[in-house]
Amino acid sequence: MAGITDATFRYLCGKYGADVVYSEMISAAGLFYDSERTSGLLDSYKKNGGAKFVVQLFGNKPEHFAKAVKIIEKTVKPDGIDINFGCPVPKVQKIGAGAKLFQDLDQSRRVIEACLQNTKLPISVKTRTQAGKVSVLDFVEKMKDLPIAALMVHGRTLAQGFSGEVDYKILNRAKKKFKGVFIANGGIDDLKSAQEMLKKTNADGIGIGQAACGQPFIFEEIKKYFLKDNSNTPRPREARVHPSREGIVFTTAWEHAKLMEKLKGKQGMLEMRKHLCWYVKGLPGAAELRQEFVKVETLNDIKKLLKYFFTF
Repeated sequence: MAGITDATFRYLCGKYGADVVYSEMISAAGLFYDSERTSGLLDSYKKNGGAKFVVQLFGNKPEHFAKAVKIIEKTVKPDGIDINFGCPVPKVQKIGAGAKLFQDLDQSRRVIEACLQNTKLPISVKTRTQAGKVSVLDFVEKMKDLPIAALMVHGRTLAQGFSGEVDYKILNRAKKKFKGVFIANGGIDDLKSAQEMLKKTNADGIGIGQAACGQPFIFEEIKKYFLKDNSNTPRPREARVHPSREGIVFTTAWEHAKLMEKLKGKQGMLEMRKHLCWYVKGLPGAAELRQEFVKVETLNDIKKLLKYFFTF
């Protein structure tokens, strides 16, 4: 989700029901060496729509993580820090991070220990079911005595990437072995897939990534079902009623664009192009709209295009 989960996107996901939102992956080495580019990703915009905010780190050296968590705790003050052991991107693996680090259990443990020893913030981790010869069950066994607050597991192997069948059985086994909060991830793009994931894994929660692109309201759509028959369940962010699917798509896209312009100015408008294309996916006239969205440069450009299809 690099280049996607900035402050604007996190705010909308939180507003529409996400309980926890994550930053883009932040380089522990970048923070260690005081990289201006890396520090720029540490936006501390606190309006996360009511959701908890977790900063996600990647890297492979314990000393880098030790300094990075101190910086994050002091400057950003998030609700937690997450270590990525699942990213399959080649340039991340090339430096021994993400899914590559996952394959070295001893180094993985040293990284987690460095974080735990240098911050009071909760530490969570994200993995895959398997990378190389190492499975998530091996990982959990190796880290079983460490006070890891939460474990999110993508239900596919490194070789699968982001496609193919989700392995519900190993997710269920990992859930049974892990002592903290267990979150299942992978292939969840609607209510049906969310129900299937929870039923087959007994996870404490689910993680949604790519499916939220263009529909940050997916969290609300799923949670409304699980909460509808339980009047005793706290609902701090009440569900809104929208007249149509098109209505929520375009009103959310407009809110996203306005906040992007407020926080990032002209650069935000350029970054907004990809989001706009995701918002209209599958809707009538989407192909025509996308051709225009990739050309927008100002908030007014976006407003004119949206008003052409929807009246605010």
